[in-house]
Amino acid sequence: MNKRFSEKELIERSINKKFRKTIWNPFIESVKKYSLIEKNDRIAVCISGGKDSSLLALLMKMLHRFSEIPFSLEFIVMDPGYIPENRKKILDNAEKLGIEIKIFDSDIFNFVSTVKKSPCYLCARMRRGYLYEYARSLGCNKIALGHHLDDVVETTVMAMFYGSQLQGMPPKLQSTNHPGMELIRPLYRVEESAICAWRDYNGLLFLQCACRFTEKSSINETLSKRSEIKKLLAELKTKNPLIIQNIYNALHNVCLDTFCGYKHYGHKYEFNEIYRKKSKTTKNIKGDHKI
Repeated sequence: MNKRFSEKELIERSINKKFRKTIWNPFIESVKKYSLIEKNDRIAVCISGGKDSSLLALLMKMLHRFSEIPFSLEFIVMDPGYIPENRKKILDNAEKLGIEIKIFDSDIFNFVSTVKKSPCYLCARMRRGYLYEYARSLGCNKIALGHHLDDVVETTVMAMFYGSQLQGMPPKLQSTNHPGMELIRPLYRVEESAICAWRDYNGLLFLQCACRFTEKSSINETLSKRSEIKKLLAELKTKNPLIIQNIYNALHNVCLDTFCGYKHYGHKYEFNEIYRKKSKTTKNIKGDHKI
């Protein structure tokens, strides 16, 4: 180890130096492009103990130090029923990264373990609700989650393959159940491969899946739909290195005129309605030209 710097400092320096192009710059681009942080925001950075949310916490801490926009941070961890070893790993990593976390407990794992239908979906919804409520109790108006570019792409492909719809994962959204609260995703433009490279370069060990329900389940992770899509995209990437980025870019270049239907703010537009509006608009434009 470099004696001039502590381990904590070296981890931060790796982001500014070695991973500046692949992590820091895309992170800053996300924050600026989607206006994720505004003046006087109080943001709760939600840490699950995994590599993504842990990196996000460090990036937000660094940005807070350098940003010209005044905002404040809280680093929160919800313990839904982790085994003691996993809780300790989260605490140890937080100390290693220099993140001052606040932990609160819930009983989500015990509750979800009794549910047979869509336990993972229910768990995710409940966790989000608890995070919103705790963040609000700390005076926060936003929560930040560690979803990265690959999550965005995988979610889109999953929705198309298994949900029969073209649906993205927006960089931010307003909570419908918690008025005044907003969710932001500052890692939106950061690729997972860069996060893994940063983790391995610094010899860091984070939680994978700490869900007790999953550990007891006989369902193998490789059978999950997300894992299936992840493997498919990885295979396609060997043939076309730009496949992930191309799908991501496609989400920013949607040509609605070519679709047979779409939803917008809860209203579903069918093809005939879209076509009539398009025809009417075309006629008006032609008429304007004649004048």
